[in-house]
Amino acid sequence: MIQLADIERIFQVGDETVRALSNVNLTVHQGEYVSIMGPSGSGKSTLLNVMGLLDRPDKGIYSLEDLDTTELTDDQQASVRCHKIGFVFQFFHLVPRLTSAENVELPMILAGVDPAERKTRVQAALSSLGLRDRAKHRPDQLSGGQRQRVAIARATIMQPDIVLADEPTGNLDRTSGIEVIQILEDLNNKGMTLIMVTHDPNLSKRASRKVQLVDGKISSDTGGS
Repeated sequence: MIQLADIERIFQVGDETVRALSNVNLTVHQGEYVSIMGPSGSGKSTLLNVMGLLDRPDKGIYSLEDLDTTELTDDQQASVRCHKIGFVFQFFHLVPRLTSAENVELPMILAGVDPAERKTRVQAALSSLGLRDRAKHRPDQLSGGQRQRVAIARATIMQPDIVLADEPTGNLDRTSGIEVIQILEDLNNKGMTLIMVTHDPNLSKRASRKVQLVDGKISSDTGGS
C-alpha cells in the first residue's frame, strides 16, 4: 500500500542544512497498525507529512497503492489525499467558527458530495462517536476529548484507507487519551491502516509494528510481517 524508497527531505535553516529524512525505506501494508517513535527532531512528523502528501520529498519515490505520488501535480495530490488519507493532529485543527457538524462536513464539501448525503453521513459519524448532542457546538464549547473525537470524525468521513495520527493524545488527559486511542484502534480493526507518531512508549507498545527514527533515519523496525 505505502512504499517509500530512498526518501530524503532537506530543509535550509539559515546557513544550516538540515536533513530531516535521510535514505528512508519503508513499506506499510493494508490494515497494519504502525507506531513511529524517536527523539524530538528525529523526523517523525516530517515522515508523516510526506506519507500524507502534505510535503514532498527532495529525493526518492513515494508510491501509494502502486501510484507514484511524486509525479503528481499539487491538485492531483490533493485529490488523492482527500479520498485516501485521513489526518488526526495533536492540536485538533478544527475550524473555530464552525460547529462540530460543519467541521466534519468540510471534507465532503471539498469533495463535492451531495448535500443530503453529507447530512446523513455527518449525523452517523457524530452518533457513532457519542457526539450527537454536540453537533451544533463550536470547538470552544467542547472538551479536549470531544474536540479530538470531532477531528477523528472529520478525518474518517471520506472513508479513507489510511489514518495518520500525529501525537493524537498529546493534548488530552489520560482518560480522554485512552478513549481516543481505542477509537483509532477500532478503526484499524475494521481494516483502516493506522500510522501513529507518539512520544509515549506505552502507546507505541499497543501497535503491532514499531518504527524508530533517529536523525532522520530508521534505526529499527520491529513487529512487521
